[in-house]
Amino acid sequence: MSVAFSDFLGHVLSNKALMITVLLMMGVIFVNGWTDATNAIATCISTRSISPRAAIVMAAVFNFIGGFVMTIMNPMVAETIYNMVDFGADARNALVALCAALFAIVLWATAAWWFGIPTSESHALIAGVSGAAIALQGGIGGINPAEWIKVIYGLGLSLFLGFFTGWATVKTTEIVLRGFNRRKLYTPLRFAQIISAAGMAFMHGAQDGQKFMGVFMLGIFLAQGQASVTKFVIPLWLIVLCSLVIALGTSLGGMRIIKSIGLDMVKLETYQGFSADLAGVICLFIASVFGLPVSTTHTKTTAIMGVGAAKRISAVNWGIVKEMFLAWVLTFPGCGLISFLMALAFMKVF
Repeated sequence: MSVAFSDFLGHVLSNKALMITVLLMMGVIFVNGWTDATNAIATCISTRSISPRAAIVMAAVFNFIGGFVMTIMNPMVAETIYNMVDFGADARNALVALCAALFAIVLWATAAWWFGIPTSESHALIAGVSGAAIALQGGIGGINPAEWIKVIYGLGLSLFLGFFTGWATVKTTEIVLRGFNRRKLYTPLRFAQIISAAGMAFMHGAQDGQKFMGVFMLGIFLAQGQASVTKFVIPLWLIVLCSLVIALGTSLGGMRIIKSIGLDMVKLETYQGFSADLAGVICLFIASVFGLPVSTTHTKTTAIMGVGAAKRISAVNWGIVKEMFLAWVLTFPGCGLISFLMALAFMKVF
């Protein structure tokens, strides 16, 4: 099932519930570009391969391209997110619960940005939607285990594969560059890092863009009173819309997150920044091919850790890492609980 843009626009203008859902969804997508997407360019800025302004513009462009291209080629990530929870047969209550989840996600993401902590918007989205579904269904019956297990696989992939790929990539790069004059290689390595950072932005759009498209489609169907849609086709206009909003959020920057990841956690040379970005691209591409909704934040950050640890363990600021891991661990129960409580409150009020 798909939705034509003219039909969507007509429903938005005539259906207040859908209008509120769309506004909240736009807010969630915007915040993702504002916070998460900056992870892709943190390393190329920290190594001074590109200026912050140029990097943000590049990230915005490639986030758009990534979300557009990969969703057309392989929409499995969006389908996984869409089918992850069961909001039941009551479309009205389901829509209220979904709006509560979206509001909770925006609150969580904004708080994380304020403190400069690179939490995962992907996991905030998953936790928020799951918490609302549990509140709506009165138990874990609102969770689809077959789809949720893919989230667990994605978590393991983003953490462990990101770290070891980062370690292996920088070691390989060092072997290839052995015997060359590093000063003469600065310019080629600088351009290589810019290209790999563009690849990270592309894969961020490919991964996170699809996650939000899946939830967007869920909101559209619920607002139209259709709570039992299981098969759908993501329309071209939605791909363009979500990609543009992520790009807009990215264009406003996120220097607090860039500072935490690119400057405070590990001091990187140009070839190390290139290795971290390339490792992140490899991991995110593998996850996208298999339809696993992974965290771009976790993948990129652990890749940087792997690159730093390849030099020496003490090269990584483990105090910053500890703060990040604590934020990551708290995202599922924290955002999920906020969403759960808000869903209960919204359903009573509305």
